[in-house]
Amino acid sequence: MPVAIVTDSTACLSPADAEREGIVVVPLKVVIGEETFVEGCGLTGDKIAEALRAKLPVSTSRPTPEEFLEVFEKLANDGADAIVSIHLSSKVSGTLDSATVAAKRASVPVTVVDSTTIGLATGFAAGRAARARDAGGVAASMAVAARTAGEASTSLLYVDTLEYLRRGGRVTTAGALIGSALSMKPILAVRDGEVVPLERVRTASKAMSRLEALTVQACQEAEGGFDIGIQHLAAPEAAARFAEKLAHALGRERVPVDEISAVIGAHVGPGTISVSLTPR
Repeated sequence: MPVAIVTDSTACLSPADAEREGIVVVPLKVVIGEETFVEGCGLTGDKIAEALRAKLPVSTSRPTPEEFLEVFEKLANDGADAIVSIHLSSKVSGTLDSATVAAKRASVPVTVVDSTTIGLATGFAAGRAARARDAGGVAASMAVAARTAGEASTSLLYVDTLEYLRRGGRVTTAGALIGSALSMKPILAVRDGEVVPLERVRTASKAMSRLEALTVQACQEAEGGFDIGIQHLAAPEAAARFAEKLAHALGRERVPVDEISAVIGAHVGPGTISVSLTPR
């Protein structure tokens, strides 16, 4: 294991995918009331949705530098000569800061990469680093591959309401849009690492149709193919219907559907459907 790859749990990699790609996942935490849950350890989207609907206090916390350092040192002891650590946008989480602090204390060189995106697109970026490693790349080329993939990704989200993002301060550029959009159906995008309002649509059905059109357009602009995935929070039926329509529009047999990261779900709220697209 000359170069190890690390990401965080918001990258939405399943244990099987992470093992296959040789990627180590560091979990974030969700706090519901006074109880702390580690992402990936039995915390379901339904539980997050139930807590949010009940207006229970829900917050998230990043891994500490010490937790990252423990992972880095274990990888070094297992034979890693270098590490590439790829994380969600630094503009929406302090996770990258924790990894950077730990990297300075690690016994092997650690390159920390800001994917400038969120969710499954961060997972796709980590996957690009894994492919670069498997092709014989060194840490520097792996980091470039991950960073380039993240910057080229398209991340779109339909949310029932901006209220949950407003509570957590994650919609940093919404401004006056928030007040009027709370009663509408917003479509959001990740731009330069921030979650920003893209469009407002009056009904859920029209919003999903618009989300499909925006996704198809992004796919058509991705020369050389792309990786794509749909995620949701407590909306499996709506996500499945959307995936079926999108697959038909793209001429694909299927588009994968999974539950969104619990940490991201805590900020976007129940009913969210997201699309992550990364060109190859």
